[in-house]
Amino acid sequence: MKKLRWYDYITLNLFWFGLNIRNTALGSIFMPYLVGLFAPEAIKNSALGGMRAAGLVIAMLVQPAAGLLSDRSTSRFGRRRPYILVGALLDLLFLAAIAISWDYWSLLIAVLLIQFSSNISHGPLQGLIPDLVPDDERGRASAIKAIMELLPLIVVGLTIAKLVGAGQLGWAIFATGATLLVVAIITVMFVKEEPLHEKPTTPFWPPMLRVLGMLAGIVIGALAGLLGGGIIGGLSGLIALPFADKATALAIGVGIGGAVSMIVAVIAGVWAGALATLGQDARRQSSFTWWIVNRLMFLAAATSLQGSVFYFVMYAFKLNNEDSSVLTGNLTTVIGIFILITALASGWLADRIGRKRLVGVSGVVAALGNFLLLSTIWIPNLMMIYIAGTIIGLATGLFMTANWALGTDLVPAAEAGRYLGISNLAGAGAGIVGAGIGGLIADYLNGYHPGLGYFAIFASYAVLFALSTVSLLGVHHTEKK
Repeated sequence: MKKLRWYDYITLNLFWFGLNIRNTALGSIFMPYLVGLFAPEAIKNSALGGMRAAGLVIAMLVQPAAGLLSDRSTSRFGRRRPYILVGALLDLLFLAAIAISWDYWSLLIAVLLIQFSSNISHGPLQGLIPDLVPDDERGRASAIKAIMELLPLIVVGLTIAKLVGAGQLGWAIFATGATLLVVAIITVMFVKEEPLHEKPTTPFWPPMLRVLGMLAGIVIGALAGLLGGGIIGGLSGLIALPFADKATALAIGVGIGGAVSMIVAVIAGVWAGALATLGQDARRQSSFTWWIVNRLMFLAAATSLQGSVFYFVMYAFKLNNEDSSVLTGNLTTVIGIFILITALASGWLADRIGRKRLVGVSGVVAALGNFLLLSTIWIPNLMMIYIAGTIIGLATGLFMTANWALGTDLVPAAEAGRYLGISNLAGAGAGIVGAGIGGLIADYLNGYHPGLGYFAIFASYAVLFALSTVSLLGVHHTEKK
């Protein structure tokens, strides 16, 4: 491998910037804005959650498949860049479909298609650093990658969200697509790949069967969560019945049962998926499996929180769709700034405090920030929203770097790719659990009492943050010096 020049670090990673501009704009702004226009008020959280969950299932399947196909590509243009360019061009087509969507179902089809196309790019993109960066330079290249992934949180809040807030959805989608196209062209023109002359003999299907195993595990976990949550929720409602009317007792049962269902879904889903993909190694490497539980609990709370903020601030501050876009964008910017600051500092902190300890602290701090958000449901306070966002951003930045470093310590060195690939799938599973269950709970309880649904799911996310710290009790780790 050739030694990199300073600008190679940027060109190798620039597509991450465009990809995450698209992801953040779509997930935080475009989807909730349009679902709010198309879906009935009483079911908008469920409609959005179902759309997110369906899209993440597609992502879980397409991303690893595209990555594996690019591993085997003998194209004279290189292994990764053709997939990156094709995925980006399809993204432009499906962004246009989102712009002209006229009802919920046309939007759903467009969102599912763009999840397909974006992951055609995403899977192969992950191979650029291993392919082209010498071992002793990968730390620097990965640091630039992390910056490119985090900057879009800030940029979308300052630009895309403001355009939507001004009623310029079409221009916001155009700006998103134009950014993606520019970074795709730069990547194709300036990243130099050596074509693969001989196709690898490694079979395609065994890794894909592991993906299907993890997906099956998440489905099993979700079903177990719904069953367990239903039982606990029913018992809670029966206990509350002597002290409250039937409707109130049912609401209590649904709230408690929903929180339990998320927790059970995470733990059961991780263990079922790990057993399906790793077999008996999941038990022998139980610290690694509990690390995935920790990661999935934190990410389920964080990604679900990001997806719920739009409708939460709309309710708390009595905003319309456009004003909610602006406030969501401002909050995303604040969170992004502090994620970026602490992500850059957390490697240094982890070496001094310890990775496991820092991951544990991040869960507790995020839970505290989430509880602060709860107070604004009944007493709207804009400053409190930003303080809570700052705290959650600080915690998330600490978690993202320290948790990954902890995971790299726990995996068997000879099989790091196999193990860490499973953890990447867990990130998508986190969104499926939080979005799929949280939306249903929010709509049901909001129908009983306005705002109660948001209180219940935000309290559930705070509990997930806290339990992510508790799950570290299953992780036995000696800090590397």
